[in-house]
Amino acid sequence: MAATKQQVIADIRAYIEQRGGAYRGWYVGIASDPRARLFRDHGVDEKDDMWIYRECESSVLAREVEELFVKVLGTDGGLGGGDASTRCVYAYLKTTHTRQ
Repeated sequence: MAATKQQVIADIRAYIEQRGGAYRGWYVGIASDPRARLFRDHGVDEKDDMWIYRECESSVLAREVEELFVKVLGTDGGLGGGDASTRCVYAYLKTTHTRQ
């Protein structure tokens, strides 16, 4: 179920802050299929790594959330990906085996 922009921001911020570490140690992105993006493309270990994703109400809002994390809070990530169906924002803690 899609969440408001503020709820997505709050959920991801709380997840990162509860697990310690600076924002710069995390990667935030957007995807239509966040599980494939996390586990296949980025090499995140589903069981052992720290990761989260949330669905926004629209692609525009997902991009705004991504921009906040990357430009304002200082996470790693690349802006401008996806298409009009891209509504999920994901984050993971970067490790030696993940691919950015």
